[in-house]
Amino acid sequence: MTEARIIDGKAFAAGLRRRVGEAVAILKRDAGLVPGLAVVLVGDDPASRIYVKNKAIAARETGMLSFGSQLPADTSEADLLAKVRALNTDPSVHGILVQFPVPDQISQAKVIDTIDPAKDVDGLHPINGGRLLAGRDGLLPCTPTGCLLLIKHALGDDLSGKRALVIGRSLLVGKPMALMLLGQNCTVTLAHSRTADLAGECRRAHIIVAAVGKAELVKGDWIQPGACVIDVGMNRIAAPERGEGKTRLVGDVAFDEAVQVAGAITPVPGGVGPMTIACLLRNGVIAACRQANLPVPKM
Repeated sequence: MTEARIIDGKAFAAGLRRRVGEAVAILKRDAGLVPGLAVVLVGDDPASRIYVKNKAIAARETGMLSFGSQLPADTSEADLLAKVRALNTDPSVHGILVQFPVPDQISQAKVIDTIDPAKDVDGLHPINGGRLLAGRDGLLPCTPTGCLLLIKHALGDDLSGKRALVIGRSLLVGKPMALMLLGQNCTVTLAHSRTADLAGECRRAHIIVAAVGKAELVKGDWIQPGACVIDVGMNRIAAPERGEGKTRLVGDVAFDEAVQVAGAITPVPGGVGPMTIACLLRNGVIAACRQANLPVPKM
């Protein structure tokens, strides 16, 4: 039996970031426009601080302007919303991202609702969600966008008629992923924790996107031979073989089993993860172009 083709998300993301950089250079040369990305961090959570730092570095590497703001952990909701409103009106800022989670005194939903939908590079504002549902142009969530790009990389641009299964119904990944695949003329099933016969649903699918947050849930014998499997999961499990107290990162798919059956599969790590920041940068360019009424360069 031939093993699945491994979809190298790290390499694909590097190529996308290079193309974003080329688009930024074209905008600067031809229109005098430099896309600006503002990232706001509330508090000093170590993981969030690293994410914000990486996003800022990635933006600068593409030639974009990067604006970072770190607010104290006891910042009030009113003060954070005022900061967001100021960024909404700043003409040098084309994309706004507030790093989540935010402290308990702040409503994440209110933060999302306050960001100008035209600058919502996370693609989480209800208006952008409504545009996706209506099949109209809007800023799309980064992780499902990355998943779709990897699926097309594996299967080609025409996904018409494919049976697609999305496991997980979050607003961040599952629901927008299902809508994006529907927009590609797939026949889509959205599964979740209460789905009956999940294994059977998997076996019918040509495309599986696993985004449920349960380590190695999807087994190899659940997968239709030749299917494209996109694993969004990031789960830490014990790894005693590496030493006492050690852990390792695994996805929502039992990779060692699935790779023997699938036609193409993303690894964890090195699959979907690197695509998220790359698609965030891509959204930054799209947002800048739309705000300036310019065509979006090919990326």
